[in-house]
Amino acid sequence: MSTHPSRTSVVLVDDHPVVRDGLAFLLAEQPDFAVVGEAADAGGALDVLEQARPDVVVLDFTLRDRDATGLVGEIRRRWPRLRVLVLSMHEESLYAERMLALGAHGYVMKQEAPAEFLRALRRVAAGEVHLSADMSARLISRARRGPVAGALRPSGSLTERERDVLRLVARGLGTQEISRALAMSPKTVDSHRRNIRDKLGLDNARDLVRYAVRWVADGAPEPGS
Repeated sequence: MSTHPSRTSVVLVDDHPVVRDGLAFLLAEQPDFAVVGEAADAGGALDVLEQARPDVVVLDFTLRDRDATGLVGEIRRRWPRLRVLVLSMHEESLYAERMLALGAHGYVMKQEAPAEFLRALRRVAAGEVHLSADMSARLISRARRGPVAGALRPSGSLTERERDVLRLVARGLGTQEISRALAMSPKTVDSHRRNIRDKLGLDNARDLVRYAVRWVADGAPEPGS
């Protein structure tokens, strides 16, 4: 699988060259890793993974042409043995659980120290699942409370347009990005966000993102359904 039999082969996928260069430099200094490919977007990632067949892919959560919510599933279907570490600027408590549900093996924040990134990569390469200690404790606590405590509020009262907005909120898009994606004014997007929060009894924008992520992960209906 790798041109360095004694090392774990890694492909880096991030649309910022500075980030890729920094990670490549960091891994070049490690005796147990070898970078065997890089990509800046989802299409390039799939091509490089097909050619390099690495042990692990470090995948940026948000790429120019696609985000990890769709890409992780495709990667796992095409290469079931490939280990996936998601690297993200989005808060772990909002997205890590969903990434694991989609098939990723770890989630690490971009602002973490290099030592923490290496720890995450080594754990994922070794066949383990990596989350921060805080996130792991949160999931254990939720599991002990049982499914009822974490149940979603019904979303049936939302209009189809509000559901469209909610899907994009789940992808980590802000008001301006949603405005462009749905061809509506930022003021209208904010109005939809307020209406969603009011209908679902959500207190703030953070609760809205949490709900949106879980709603999509739990099988949100497709547009028009």
